[in-house]
Amino acid sequence: MGAHEFRQLPEDSGIEIAIAGRSNAGKSSVLNVITGNSKLARISKTPGRTQQMNIFVVDDERRLVDLPGYGYAKVPVALRKHWVATLNRYFQERRALSGLILIMDIRHLLKPGDQQMLDWSCQVGLPTHILLNKSDKLSRGAGMSLLQQMKRRMNDDLISIQLFSALKRTGAEEAREVLDRWFEYQ
Repeated sequence: MGAHEFRQLPEDSGIEIAIAGRSNAGKSSVLNVITGNSKLARISKTPGRTQQMNIFVVDDERRLVDLPGYGYAKVPVALRKHWVATLNRYFQERRALSGLILIMDIRHLLKPGDQQMLDWSCQVGLPTHILLNKSDKLSRGAGMSLLQQMKRRMNDDLISIQLFSALKRTGAEEAREVLDRWFEYQ
């Protein structure tokens, strides 16, 4: 199910976990790896294909919401403004929103769009789990160093961070454990 407008979202009940990230951070690949469904989110070589909120129903009470990518996608200014307003409202008003998975390319950390997502989640006290995707592009030591830097920088009990590689499928189990906890499966 897709929602271009806030009013098109399903009933505001149950548990929703939002998935966000820059247009070229590998959001669709990460979503497919975490869910174990390679056909769930469409993967494209062209960043910015997610142009609405895509809702994936897990069961009657649980949903994943794939938010539009930001930062890199070449979209009209009016559409970009619409996304900012809609996502701001989503973070401020959506009672079912219970967590945010924020995907960053480990080689391009904390761009302005990432910071906006973190600001929105912090404003409403939303637990956030950051996946430093594409960690396979760095040596293990360099990846661990960046992970530690990010942990020191975040210094917030509601924010957790991990290394992830959609390509190598590393970190998937840890990410699933976070989702299970937020979805109240444990």
